[in-house]
Amino acid sequence: MQPPAVGPVLASASAAAREPRLARWLRCGSGILAHLVALGFTLFLTVLSRPGTSLFSWHPVFMALAFCLCMAEAILLFSPDHSPFFFCSRKVRIRLHWVGQTLTILCAFLGLAFIISSRTRSELPHLVSWHSCVGALTLLATIGQSLCGLSLLCPRAARVSRVARLKLYHLTCGLAVYLMATLTVLLGMYSAWFQAQIKGAAWYLCLFLPVYPALVIMHQISSAYLPKKKMEIF
Repeated sequence: MQPPAVGPVLASASAAAREPRLARWLRCGSGILAHLVALGFTLFLTVLSRPGTSLFSWHPVFMALAFCLCMAEAILLFSPDHSPFFFCSRKVRIRLHWVGQTLTILCAFLGLAFIISSRTRSELPHLVSWHSCVGALTLLATIGQSLCGLSLLCPRAARVSRVARLKLYHLTCGLAVYLMATLTVLLGMYSAWFQAQIKGAAWYLCLFLPVYPALVIMHQISSAYLPKKKMEIF
C-alpha cells in the first residue's frame, strides 16, 4: 500500500515547486489578512458591546472571542503559508490547537451563561431566534469536535484503531463546525441589538468580515489537508 502513495506525494511537491511566486505571495497575504480580520472584528464587537454596561453586553464579547478569534486561530495555525507558529513542530502546533479550542469552549460557555442570565432576569424566553438555535447547535458540535480531537490526542486510551480515518472525519467536521459558527455570527447581525447600532453600507461590510476568514480556512483545509489525509487512508 505504501508505493502508490509516493507518486501523488512527489507530484504534489513538484506542483508546489512550479507554483508562481506571485501566487504564493497572494496566498500568504490573504492568510495574513484573515488573521487581521479575525482579530479586528473581535475588537470591533468588543467595543460595540460596551462590556460591563449590562449582563447582555458580555455575551457578544465572549462569543466573538470564542468563534471569531480563538476557533479561527486554532485552525489557521496549521496553515503551511501564513501560520504565526510556522517555526514550531507539528506536535507543538497540535498542543496550541488544543489550547485554542479549550479557550473557545470556555469563552462560549461564559457567553452562554451571560445571555441566559440576561434573558432570565428580563423574563424573556430562550431559543426563540435562528441565531440562538444555531448557536446552541454550534456549541454542541464544538464540544463533539473537542471529544474527537481528544481521541486523536490519546488514541490508545480512546481505543481508536483507524486513526487516519478519524483524522479525516475530524478535519471535515471541523470545517463544518467553523462554518456553523460563522453562520451564527452572521445571524447575530440580523438581531435588533446589532442593527440598531450598525446600519447602511457599514452593516454590509460587517456581514462580509466574518465570511473572509471562513473562505481562507475552507481553502486551507480543502486544498492542503483533505487530499493528504485521503492518501493516508487509501
